[in-house]
Amino acid sequence: MWTTHKIWKRSLLQLVMVFTAFLLTVGTANGQQTTGVPGSPSATTSIDGRYVPAPPQPFGGSIELNALQSKAAWPARIVPPKGAPNILLIMTDDVGFGAPSTFGGVIPTPAFQRVADMGLRYTNFHTTSLCSPTRAALITGRNHHSAGFGVISEQSTGFPGYNSIIEKNTSTIGRILLENGYRTSWFGKDHNTPTYTSSQAGPFDQWPTGMGFEYFYGFIGGDTNQWEPGMLFRNTTAIYPYVGHPGWNLTTAMADDAVGWLNQLDDLDPTLPFFLHYVPGGTHAPHHPTPEWVEKAHNLHLFDNGWNALRDEIYANQKKLGVIPQDAQLTPWPDKLLPRWETLSADEKKLYIRQAEIYAAYLMYTDHEIGRVIQEVEREGKLDNTLIIFISGDNGASAEGTIHGTPSELMAFNGVDVPVADQLKYFYDVWGTDKTYNHFAVAWAWALDTPYKWTKQIPSFFGGTSNGMAIAWPGHIKDAGGIRNQFHSVIDIVPTILEVTGILAPVMVDGIAQKPIEGVSLAYTFDKANANAPSPHRKQYFEMMGVQGLYDNGWMLSAVPVRAPWDLASAAMPDPASGFKFELYDVNHDWTQNTDLSAKNPAKVQEMKDLMFAEFAKYQVLPLDASVATRLVAPRPSMAAGRDVFTYSGKPTIGMPIATAPNLLGTSFTMTAVVDVPQAEADGMIATAGGRFGGWALYVLKGKPVFNWNLLDLKRVKWMAPEALAPGKHTIEYDFKYDGLGFATLAFNNMSGIGGSGTGVLKVDGNVVANQTMEKTIPLIFAVDETFDIGSDTGSSVDDQDYQIPFTFTGTIDKLTIAVQHPQLTPADVEKLKKAEMSATDTN
Repeated sequence: MWTTHKIWKRSLLQLVMVFTAFLLTVGTANGQQTTGVPGSPSATTSIDGRYVPAPPQPFGGSIELNALQSKAAWPARIVPPKGAPNILLIMTDDVGFGAPSTFGGVIPTPAFQRVADMGLRYTNFHTTSLCSPTRAALITGRNHHSAGFGVISEQSTGFPGYNSIIEKNTSTIGRILLENGYRTSWFGKDHNTPTYTSSQAGPFDQWPTGMGFEYFYGFIGGDTNQWEPGMLFRNTTAIYPYVGHPGWNLTTAMADDAVGWLNQLDDLDPTLPFFLHYVPGGTHAPHHPTPEWVEKAHNLHLFDNGWNALRDEIYANQKKLGVIPQDAQLTPWPDKLLPRWETLSADEKKLYIRQAEIYAAYLMYTDHEIGRVIQEVEREGKLDNTLIIFISGDNGASAEGTIHGTPSELMAFNGVDVPVADQLKYFYDVWGTDKTYNHFAVAWAWALDTPYKWTKQIPSFFGGTSNGMAIAWPGHIKDAGGIRNQFHSVIDIVPTILEVTGILAPVMVDGIAQKPIEGVSLAYTFDKANANAPSPHRKQYFEMMGVQGLYDNGWMLSAVPVRAPWDLASAAMPDPASGFKFELYDVNHDWTQNTDLSAKNPAKVQEMKDLMFAEFAKYQVLPLDASVATRLVAPRPSMAAGRDVFTYSGKPTIGMPIATAPNLLGTSFTMTAVVDVPQAEADGMIATAGGRFGGWALYVLKGKPVFNWNLLDLKRVKWMAPEALAPGKHTIEYDFKYDGLGFATLAFNNMSGIGGSGTGVLKVDGNVVANQTMEKTIPLIFAVDETFDIGSDTGSSVDDQDYQIPFTFTGTIDKLTIAVQHPQLTPADVEKLKKAEMSATDTN
């Protein structure tokens, strides 16, 4: 028996040795490197990287019957290939090409400038023209439709290119670097978690921590209140660090957290390689700088001469810096769309200057905090071994603030334009504070995209896609301060990182075959000898909300937008396959797309269109969809999908994303709460969704039940019981009857069903205590970063005059039930809507 055992063990060891030799041979062939004594606690190894996670390492010791006669051996710790640098990947939000001083703008950006001075400036770098899509392309190295993000996650639809799901065959750079020995983190904006998986119930595989980023500190969604972020998380736990800390601001807090993470790693082991993905909310609306930065920006008087003079100044600066060719033309001002500065009234100029100064303060503030993170890398002595990639904006400057600007972007999203006089009267002095969710006038966005046409959302013109980028790798990039003009795309960042680190793109992750990386490395540009080398990125499609374009070897095919980017609430859209006029540009000789050559070269236009649709078929772009606002409310999976009755235990539950709550817009509903009032007077929140800039709340105020509709901070409609609740159990009911047809009309590109009137009745123990009709309701959306809460309130309050957060209910909620009664279209309604749709199509 013992002899048999020894023979079996010897045979097994021989097999292990043969397999180990095979693995070592494969490893050597693919550049694997080991250090230290094999089996020792300090031994390290790089991995092949094509199949991750790496298979278990064979045991290198020996096992006898007892430990004294056996030899221990530890698996070698996985590390990146020798010479692989740390990675600091930075991207700001909604910053136009001409905004930062680094690319000719008037707003000082010393941190961005520092990276450019240490390395290279890239003048022909392109994003997708919108937030989530650019971010998906950035972290995957695939085109945005290939990564499931043809649009922002809030507009996702049930098609592979648009469902906001980064599939398992599209692993992120975070996951790749993690498996190759990096410590990985993500700070700031996460706009790549589907809205329907962003609750505490997960699943968390599409959160940063599930996509290869071991540590996450930031917010989920398109933007957030920097003073009181409602969807702020550490990893997957909601946090509320601003409560009880007036003046707290996320822009500083996330820099603090990133610096702390870097410092902690350095203290634990200075040799640990890191990948830090830093993506602040700045400068997406709301523009929320701290007061000291507002004062600094105001004292610079950058915008006193208006947006037309600003364009001229930026254009001249850009030529001096060499970030545009000397023969580049300044595209004409869009007189049919936007007013010239000299035509404005004194009040308009006063308001618009204020808006721009707050924006400038926000960009300066954001840049400063980024500088603190870079400074920490330098303090730790790691600057020379860190590749810093700094992308200024995920698309062009945002024109989503309406012609006059807005004190709250929720108003713009719902088609509300606030008159200049009202903005001056009610919001001028608090612009940029926690009392606003502010955005500037469209014309500032156009000016900050100098020298190009158009803005964010428009993928066919460089005003929507051209973003300045700087890359530094001190000691490795010798041409410090150099400029590179080659065409490149955001999908080229992942392959660049892989080439620099010496890590292979995996062909299989978790047993799932991977899509090929679709970008190309731009690391060749680091060598001064290649300063003018042709770009290997020769073809790139563009598509966003139906607007199309194609870059091909210096030619640019550009669909002319039919809908202006600031027309957010429109339902009628052109047929994206046939409803656009196309222009043609030779961007090798016409840098700014100023001279349309389509009439002179119709054959080239057709050739480009054919190529473009071939790319669309290849990368999951089809079917094309030009809708905007209607996609915000399109059916999609969620905790609420398919349910009409929602029952809650009444135990305090906070921080639930709005997507998980019953949608009470454009519908009738009944909300019933069974509460137990203590001997002392009851007070506090029963249930709420939204906050200061729009939402609803059912609460008890000084003993009296209240239902409050906050209509986008324009008006609050309240139902309040005349008498306080006596101690004991009570049933509070709010019943709302909606008069319109609801969201069902959107299926016919018709918005007549939403935003209509309705009547609310508040009852206590079956008795009517308040009855009131609302002439208008919120049409589409009332919150971006606020949440659904039971038992207390988070984020901001629905009515600051009535209460302040957390406003915890002092009694007991035994049960909360919300029953929704959606309007139903009759056959006559359907026929009428079909006729209206056909008429609108004929008109277009």
